[in-house]
Amino acid sequence: MTTDPASATPACAADALERTPLFAFHRRHGARLCAFAGYEMPVQYPLGVLKEHLATRAGAGLFDVSHMGQIALVPRSGDVADAARALETLVPADLLGLEEGRQRYVLLTNEDGGIVDDLMVARLRDGLVLVVNAANKAADTAHLRRSLPDGIEMRPIDRALIAVQGPGAEAALAPLAPEVRSMRFMEAREIDVGGERCLVSRSGYTGEDGFEISLSDGHVEGICDALVEGGVVPAGLGARDSLRLEAGLCLHGSDIDGATTPAEAALGWAVGRERRPGGARPGGFPGAERILRELAEGPARRRVGLLAEGRAPVRAGAELFGTEEGAEPCGRVTSGGFGPSADRPLAMGYVPAAMSEPGTRLFAEVRGRRLPLVVSRLPFVPAGFKRS
Repeated sequence: MTTDPASATPACAADALERTPLFAFHRRHGARLCAFAGYEMPVQYPLGVLKEHLATRAGAGLFDVSHMGQIALVPRSGDVADAARALETLVPADLLGLEEGRQRYVLLTNEDGGIVDDLMVARLRDGLVLVVNAANKAADTAHLRRSLPDGIEMRPIDRALIAVQGPGAEAALAPLAPEVRSMRFMEAREIDVGGERCLVSRSGYTGEDGFEISLSDGHVEGICDALVEGGVVPAGLGARDSLRLEAGLCLHGSDIDGATTPAEAALGWAVGRERRPGGARPGGFPGAERILRELAEGPARRRVGLLAEGRAPVRAGAELFGTEEGAEPCGRVTSGGFGPSADRPLAMGYVPAAMSEPGTRLFAEVRGRRLPLVVSRLPFVPAGFKRS
């Protein structure tokens, strides 16, 4: 999912940028704003990225994700299975097997097996709800309209979206929505939050327990004020990016894109068993031949975690080498920075499969110097999801 301020749209006049329903909230709380995916978004608040990050890991952080796209797919037949079946022609996930009230991480693929976008899909009583990346929502919407049959009605959802993340998220949200206490990881329900019916999922993109809440523009600022009064810390794109990096989560446009396959990205688990050979509905999605072949035989390159041996961070774009003197790069860093919880520089990148084993020593070229790194298992910080 897209989170990184480094992939923000180029700087442009403020009046050319869209604003989320929480723009006034961000200003009141002293946020530093930047252009991101066509929106004016908070990078950080006066507390600073590092403290926002650590506050989320220790308690609860509040993130505005209203810039992301929300889309409902409603079958005219009234049978949600029709919407699931239609969307399965575009993704390798098992959506027919997705139970009502559950959601799933899904990859939208192209004919070459590349990842056009990564998104969340929730199954509700009357249809599917998709949350897509901000930078891709126009293209995703056009692709869905072009590809889905007439029997599936597509409805853009014009609502705010916030994420409350961290081990203290449940306790912080429960006074406004007691029902969240009984929710499990990746569950999605329509429940009352502060007196308004909202769509709430127990999910997020920080590696922590937490919730994402879709609610009306007129209701969102009051809910955020109540959460902050209860001790939740406002956090911006900077902390969101360092949190997802520590969690080993991909950023679309950096770690994954239309030229990256699920197997290369270590996202093969997002290809449902029912969609694989021997399953009930094998293939039938764009790029199936290559995707299924690579899952069976292995890809030529893989996404890996990288731990720097020193204290200097290695940023996205740095070339990777197999030896300190090697003339030809063997790979490239796609995300990198300092991990506040890990208390050390972290990175992810792509290397040949033969160099992807944990413990393999590599070198990154940073300002003319070769800095040593070691291939590491992901995530860098253990996940804190509520599994039961």
